[in-house]
Amino acid sequence: MFSTARNAFKVKDIRSRILFTLFVLVVYRLGASITVPGVNAAALAQLSSSGLASILNTFSGGGLQNYSLFAMGVSPYITAQIVVQLLQMDIVPKFVEWSKQGEVGRRKLNQATRWLTIVLGFVQSIGITAGFNALSTIKLVNNPGVETYLTIGLILTAGTMFATWMGDMITEKGLGNGVSVLIFAGIIASMPSGIEQLWNDQITGESGTDLWMGIGFIALVVVALLIIVAFVTWVQQAERRLPIQYTRRTTTSPKNSYLPLKLNVSGVIPVIFAGSFISTPQTILMAFQRTHSGDTWYQVMTDIFNLQSTAGISLYIFLIVIFTFFYAFVQVNPEKLAENLQKQGSYITGVWPGKGTQDYVSALLMRLSTVGSLFLGLVSLIPLLASNIWNLSQSIGLGGTSLLIVVQIALDVNRQLNGLTMKREYIGFIHEPEA
Repeated sequence: MFSTARNAFKVKDIRSRILFTLFVLVVYRLGASITVPGVNAAALAQLSSSGLASILNTFSGGGLQNYSLFAMGVSPYITAQIVVQLLQMDIVPKFVEWSKQGEVGRRKLNQATRWLTIVLGFVQSIGITAGFNALSTIKLVNNPGVETYLTIGLILTAGTMFATWMGDMITEKGLGNGVSVLIFAGIIASMPSGIEQLWNDQITGESGTDLWMGIGFIALVVVALLIIVAFVTWVQQAERRLPIQYTRRTTTSPKNSYLPLKLNVSGVIPVIFAGSFISTPQTILMAFQRTHSGDTWYQVMTDIFNLQSTAGISLYIFLIVIFTFFYAFVQVNPEKLAENLQKQGSYITGVWPGKGTQDYVSALLMRLSTVGSLFLGLVSLIPLLASNIWNLSQSIGLGGTSLLIVVQIALDVNRQLNGLTMKREYIGFIHEPEA
């Protein structure tokens, strides 16, 4: 990876992409340090270990920690994406029609996603602000009132839309998927404070026994993290190669061609979807904290959407599994894949073109998604269980989710750098300057 980055910096176009990405990340981190007017960010220190605060801080790229302009991050946008994609499954005819219109339809769906992001961002920002203000003994909002909440809601919604725009700019002119890169940068930025928190939690005694036991536990956590990183990297790079043959051999047809399908087709998107999806009900429940905290239905719902409970962890893993299957078929549409292979005059070896290819790829995606969902669920589950067993901070419990995101985005960026470098080498080979 380091050699790839070093070689990439030698090429002007790639260097411009890297510098542009870094510039946008610096702007985002500066915005994540500016607290919203009228808010006492110190009140969040009491809620830093809660499940909702940890989830939102992870998926906001660390913006919630200071209750900054980017406190909501891109979480509303991710939720809006989930909703729009679900509505394309023969639920809203207009969305189904747009999904079949190519580039024009994609632009219309993106516009609908952004409008829904504004609505979700405004509602979610007001709900979270009011909920955190009710939960903390030190008031989060200095002068609570309708006008104050509306102002904070507008500021946070504008911050979400600006963060989404920056993510699009990274995707277009930078490196990697912009939204994921913003989350990646926030996780990396929060790692030193997470290490410090783990140290403070474990090194509590002054005696040598307590000190060495704490150091031993931290060493064990570090070793476990390294093993998980190695395992995640291995699985994320594993792929199933389907041999492709051509009915009409031409000079441009490759002799040995194959269609690569990742073992984990969905990548890390299902984990981000599940985290964003489970935070929405928690936001709504916070609005009823003051008036219905003693009601049975409220306690049951709170337990279901709490990542520190068995029910909450089970729901979280279930959502990851469901979204893994769902997003695999979004990433690889078997019908379109079979159609494109036919148009190219090619077919998968041993599989009938057309309907046969569609059925074969669908069955293969189901098998790959089964393995992928078990992998994502396991990596997300182990840190959560360890956090609950050893009574660690919830932010450490979400470490599996953070590791998945960090490793996946790092691999994607490295893959893109390799692709751009190789493309540059091929262009230089084909268009060799004359002597």
